[in-house]
Amino acid sequence: PPAPVPPPPGPDMALRRLLLVAAAAAAAAAPAVAFYLPGLAPVNFCEAGKEKPECKSGIELFVNRLDSVESVLPYEYTAFDFCQAEGKKRPSENLGQVLFGERIEPSPYRFTFNKQETCKSVCTKTYDTTKPEDKQKLDFLKKSMLLNYQHHWIVDNMPVTWCYDVEDGQRFCNPGFPIGCYITEDGRPKDACVINSEFHEKDTFYIFNHVDIKIYYHVVENEALGARLVAAKLEPKSYKHTHPDNPDCSGVPMDISNKASGEVKIAYTYSVSFHEEKSIRWASRWDYILESMPHTHIQWFSIMNSLVIVLFLSGMVAMIMLRTLHKDIARYNQMDSTEDAQEEFGWKLVHGDIFRPPRKGMLLSVFLGSGTQILIMTFVTLFFACLGFLSPANRGALMTCAVVLWVLLGTPAGYVAARFYKSFGGEKWKTNVLLTSFLCPGIVFADFFIMNLILWGEGSSAAIPFGTLVAILALWFCISVPLTFIGAYFGFKKNAIEHPVRTNQIPRQIPEQSFYTKPLPGIIMGGILPFGCIFIQLFFILNSIWSHQMYYMFGFLFLVFIILVITCSEATILLCYFHLCAEDYHWQWRSFLTSGFTAVYFLIYAIHYFFSKLQITGTASTILYFGYTMIMVLIFFLFTG
Repeated sequence: PPAPVPPPPGPDMALRRLLLVAAAAAAAAAPAVAFYLPGLAPVNFCEAGKEKPECKSGIELFVNRLDSVESVLPYEYTAFDFCQAEGKKRPSENLGQVLFGERIEPSPYRFTFNKQETCKSVCTKTYDTTKPEDKQKLDFLKKSMLLNYQHHWIVDNMPVTWCYDVEDGQRFCNPGFPIGCYITEDGRPKDACVINSEFHEKDTFYIFNHVDIKIYYHVVENEALGARLVAAKLEPKSYKHTHPDNPDCSGVPMDISNKASGEVKIAYTYSVSFHEEKSIRWASRWDYILESMPHTHIQWFSIMNSLVIVLFLSGMVAMIMLRTLHKDIARYNQMDSTEDAQEEFGWKLVHGDIFRPPRKGMLLSVFLGSGTQILIMTFVTLFFACLGFLSPANRGALMTCAVVLWVLLGTPAGYVAARFYKSFGGEKWKTNVLLTSFLCPGIVFADFFIMNLILWGEGSSAAIPFGTLVAILALWFCISVPLTFIGAYFGFKKNAIEHPVRTNQIPRQIPEQSFYTKPLPGIIMGGILPFGCIFIQLFFILNSIWSHQMYYMFGFLFLVFIILVITCSEATILLCYFHLCAEDYHWQWRSFLTSGFTAVYFLIYAIHYFFSKLQITGTASTILYFGYTMIMVLIFFLFTG
């Protein structure tokens, strides 16, 4: 397939539903004083007995939370009864990771650089099905195998991948691997059970209790430094170890019958081997995962599709602006005698009503303020993502960046809301500031809080701890709200926006409208074009959020973002011109809703995606999917409007 991204930044992937992006490529070849992005300096390893301050021999394996395509609920590693790491503290996590339910913990798997291990025992778990707590643990394990929950392991800040062949001779590298799999009662293998013909017992679970890990390294040109890890791959296997204390990793697979009773013993083991890989550099060590991802070629098609829409709209807008308006204005300037001026037509008839304040002007100004805040936040976040600052090593950087920017951008929100409200002739400025600070963020927070309660009730790792909720509220009340007040103060202090024409005392009667200049059909038509620009990108973004695939095409996304902004503006200008020509002067709300209606198409698409692409089962997961979708729809509505 064509290379998905330009070579210099080593592109990247997200282990979560998180969008992520490229790292500094200078890293591999640079001298020791190179500039590294925070958290991105390469780690050097050397063999035991040759350790130096700049290179270590111990390799730690971390485990992330487990998730499934069939459920929206992730669970942390400790929720399952796997081998635990004793007495080691977990790495600290940033706001973005906590919000997205990433829970990275130390694991009992420890390796020494360049030291092969074969069939090494980690621990043995024994379940007595007559004891209720043992039965509960075993049932949870079975349920998670049935739903195809996946492990996500991390070595040296890189995902440990499981690569296997798919159709067309392609290799797919999955940044996770399943706990186990299930053979149905009619003998049909589900999910990963197709990989081994020995998995054939009906109504039986097979657990992957052994992993063969291969770690690939690249020796640094400057020999003194040691080696850097460039890939970690594994093969999950299943063995029924007859002597758990002295395992030999051979024989029949480890099966757990669905109706099993008595004692069940599961011994966990691993093998690790090291291989030198001269062709891969540290800076481009993620490429093999991305190259195995499908759908990179479709992107150019979507960009061309969007650009054609933009060119078409720009042509229409330019034609109207240059030809029609130019002609109208030229004719307007030639009229000296008052008799001619009586024969006005089209948009000039409404000049005395065009700046009449809209109904519900307060709400419109609040929406405009919040929308400005979201627009600037999205622009800056995507800009940094394109430059590669929201690096893969900083897991959760993208979400953290977005939240912090949103909090700091209270000032433009307050300012824009105040300016518009004042120009609408509004007097209740205190209500305006309070609504700008609390209305839209409050709706998002309430939805988020209800979703969190469901996650908490289900014991999922995506449930946000109480401390983090308090921290988010503190950011909102102590930083965002005061900044909104400051913005509003400056907005109200400035003179109201001057209108070029006086507004008449008596509102003009609006003539009977034709079908397409009526408000509703116009608004519905207006949302189609912007949505046409983004819907292919939308598929990839939804995939990265719900199907746990990585998203790394930030250059594309930034381009689509710019195209979306242009399309929304142009579609609105066009439709606004048409209904002004039809002498309908209520343009403020209509211009906001025309492009804001794109969000309704987004919602329809999300519902279609849920039923056609996702295999999500269970009430809690369904409620969560739609709850989070509603947050995205609201943010998108304010942004496009």
